[in-house]
Amino acid sequence: MKRTDRPHRNFYGRLKGKSLKSSQKKYLEEDLDALSPGAVTWDENPSREPLDLEALFDGKPVWLEIGFGGGEHLVHQATENPEVGIIGAEPYINGVAMLLGKIRRAGVKNLAVFPGDARDLMDVLPEASVDRAFLLYPDPWPKARHHRRRFVTPEHLGPLSRVLKPGAVFRVATDIEDYVRQALQEIPQQGFSWQAQRPDDWRVPWPDWISTRYEQKALREGRTPHYLTFVRT
Repeated sequence: MKRTDRPHRNFYGRLKGKSLKSSQKKYLEEDLDALSPGAVTWDENPSREPLDLEALFDGKPVWLEIGFGGGEHLVHQATENPEVGIIGAEPYINGVAMLLGKIRRAGVKNLAVFPGDARDLMDVLPEASVDRAFLLYPDPWPKARHHRRRFVTPEHLGPLSRVLKPGAVFRVATDIEDYVRQALQEIPQQGFSWQAQRPDDWRVPWPDWISTRYEQKALREGRTPHYLTFVRT
């Protein structure tokens, strides 16, 4: 029997910030539909049929960025890796508009943009279909009573584990030490192996890393970035 009722999910965080510029409104009106990964919303796809990634990216390997912020890293990876297709999920519409402007300027063609909760996207990604995933400077939810809202909980990691292929890489970057602790505690329990063997493995950025505005803010405020690499076992 096909599922047609949407599960109840609390959403935490902002969906929209300050007023959009006229150029950003134009990007949303003109570009977003063409970059959508397909019928992801519940209204368009109530039975949650899996996305046809083969058709979406012409058979390319698929990467996923969860919460792309302003899109700097997403566009960088798409530019440097034209042989892969990358989906970015971000519910904050101001960030989506910023990304669309960067896509126009860079002229990249191997991106899909989902302007919503990554959990909805993972509902329709086929099992073992994603080759790499990124979680970069996620909302830290610093108060202890809010830690359950973090992405590194079973509610989020279980679906991510389902859609990643065996051997897929999962990168996590954060400047919050307690987030590191929770990530190292929770992620291995969902079928991942932490790859660090020496301190530089989490202190030094990945060779293809581009520093984002969130990292620059962390450095200005004296916080230390951590770069965690996991592999889906």
